[in-house]
Amino acid sequence: MIGIIVPAHNEEQFLNDCIKSLLAASSHEGLGNEDVKILIMLDDCTDTSHQVAAAHGVMTLSCTHRNVGKTRAQGADMMLAQGARWLAFTDADTVVPYAWLSDQISFNTDAVCGIVEVNDWSEHAPDVRQRYDARYTPVDGHRHVHGANLGVSSEAYRKAGGFKALPTHEDVHLVADLERSGAIIKWTAANRVTTSARKNSRCHDGFGDYLKALADPLYP
Repeated sequence: MIGIIVPAHNEEQFLNDCIKSLLAASSHEGLGNEDVKILIMLDDCTDTSHQVAAAHGVMTLSCTHRNVGKTRAQGADMMLAQGARWLAFTDADTVVPYAWLSDQISFNTDAVCGIVEVNDWSEHAPDVRQRYDARYTPVDGHRHVHGANLGVSSEAYRKAGGFKALPTHEDVHLVADLERSGAIIKWTAANRVTTSARKNSRCHDGFGDYLKALADPLYP
C-alpha cells in the first residue's frame, strides 16, 4: 500500500484541486492497481476543509498541532500502522501530475526529492520571480527539498527517525537524516508539482515567506 499525507490548515480554497490531482495520480496504470490511501491531516481547521475532503471520500484526521513537523509525522505514523510501504508527501495548496506517484515508485530508490513550479505570480512584483528563477535549478540532480514533493520508503523513513516536531524546515531535516542513514535519494525534475505563491502562507518561514523575502533586492 502507498500512503499520501497532506497537512492542511484552513485550505478550503486549494484543497479540492489538490485532492482531485491525488486521486488521479492514485489511479495511474503504472501502479499496477496497488492500493493508495490519501490522508488529509486537518490541523486546527476552522473553515470548510473537512467538508471538502469528506466530499471526495478520502481519509481525514483532525489535530491541533499547528506544527507541520508534528502533523506530517502523525500522518506518517497512521499510514505506517496501516501497512504502507511507501509514503508520499505534498501540500494542500499543491497540484500533482498524473504520473507523480508512479514516477516516485519507478525510480526504485529509498527517497525521491522533486521540484515545484509556481502557478500564479500575480501577488508578487516581476523582480521577485526573476530573483526566484535565478536561484532555482529545476534540473535532475538539483538539491532543493520541498515537503510539497517528497516520497520515501517506509523502511528508510523509519531508519532516519521520521519527521522532527519542527514548525518549519521539517522536510529539510528529514532529508538530511535520510542522507546520514545511508538512504539512496533521487533528486529529480521529472515529476514536478504545481504550488501556490500566495503571500498569506500557512507555514512561518516556509516557501511563502521565502518568496516575500525575495522582494528585498538585498536578499542574499
